[in-house]
This record gives sequence, C-alpha cells and structure tokens, in this order.
Amino acid sequence: MGSEASGGAAAIDLLRSAAPFLPDADLLLTPGTGLVLVDLVNGFCTVGAGNLAPVTPNKQIEKMVEESTRLAKVFCQRNWPVFAFLDTHHPDKPEPPFPPHCIIGSGEENFVPALEWLENDPNVTMRRKDCIDGYLASFEKDGSNVFSEWVAKFQIKTVLVVGICTDYCVLDFVSSTLAARNIGRVPPLEDVVIYSEGCATFDLPVEVARSMKGALAHPQDLMHHMGLYMAKSRGAKIVDGILEE
Repeated sequence: MGSEASGGAAAIDLLRSAAPFLPDADLLLTPGTGLVLVDLVNGFCTVGAGNLAPVTPNKQIEKMVEESTRLAKVFCQRNWPVFAFLDTHHPDKPEPPFPPHCIIGSGEENFVPALEWLENDPNVTMRRKDCIDGYLASFEKDGSNVFSEWVAKFQIKTVLVVGICTDYCVLDFVSSTLAARNIGRVPPLEDVVIYSEGCATFDLPVEVARSMKGALAHPQDLMHHMGLYMAKSRGAKIVDGILEE
C-alpha cells in the first residue's frame, strides 16, 4: 500500500509538472466585487450525508468550507452581494451519470451547517440548480438569466468564485460565465476569479474505483489542479490569496 501510494503521488507530481500554471496576483477585495458560492451543500460537503458526500473527513473539503464561510462573512458584513448556488434535484429527474443526490427534502440540498445563516441574510441571492452548470441553471423560461440580472443589478465587475467541485460545477459555471462575458451577456462583468483555497473536489482513489462498476478514478489533488488549470486556460484568474482593504 505504501509503495502504491508513493507511486501515485509521483505520478500526480509528474502530471502537474507537465501542465503547470502560475497563480495570478492576490485579489484585493474592493466595491464592485461579488462572491459566488457553488454548491456548499450537505450532499457534497458533509461526511456521510449522501451518495456524493465524503465518506470520511476530508481536509481539502474542510478547508474549502472554512474559507468560503470566512469570505461570506466578510461580504455580508460589508453589505456586498453574494450569489449562492445550491444543487437541488427532483426524485423523478435523474442526472446521469451520477447516482441520486441532493434530492429535495433530503437535507442534502441545504447549506452546510457553517453557512445556514446565509438563508436569512439580505445580501444573499440563492439559486437552486438542477444541473452541473450554474450559469445555464440560472435561465428562466422567458429567457432571462437570474445570475446575469444579479451582476447588472449590483454593477459587479469582478466575481470571486469558491465552492465544490473544482473540476465539475465550479469549472462549468466559470467557463460558461466567461463565454457569456465575451459576447456581452453579463455586463458590466470584467473578471472571473477563482480562489484556489476556497475550492475543493472529491477523492476516489484508483484502488477504490476498481471495485466500483463503471467508476472512473478521481485523485483529488490532481483533479483539483486540473480544474484550476482548465479554468485558467479559458480566461479565469486563479488566486491563492485574498487581501482585504
């Protein structure tokens, strides 16, 4: 087991060296910045809460919740805008290839305990989404987009993104938002910034995936890196630190 683990770590280091990226300068929080929280729900973050929740305590996810909570408090204390996506599904509408998760009424679809207070904060706009991509999930039947309207209402030029999973919901939301920005769909948005310490993904080691039919291995550290790498390649800024005025 020890040699297999060390071999896996060496492979991850090799892949990271083959696809490196430099982080951008730390983000200074200023007016005109909006915070986007992606899926900080029990079903993805709370140990044992569901099919896609961590089975045991996970340091990367714990750090993500801690940093996201810290930033949410900073924004709300300053009366700055916060937009929160919460993954939420109807039991009769599956989301392949994933098993049932965050079903309405299960409790999985609700904020993690550290962020439950956001439900009653006037600075927060909540959007329950039933697909991976939060930007797409923000469209209404009349063609309007709740996220785009939030950006316009608060004249947001920079969105700071945190949440889970770095290489799934965070990446897809960021990619779509950048594409929308490029064709003038989210004015006056200029920059999409991902805070690396405020993001996390899940861990499914190779040895575990082998015992699960149809499962793909998902080494946490590597896929977190690749999610950030792909986001940066599409125009997002990736920062390791947040500065407060």
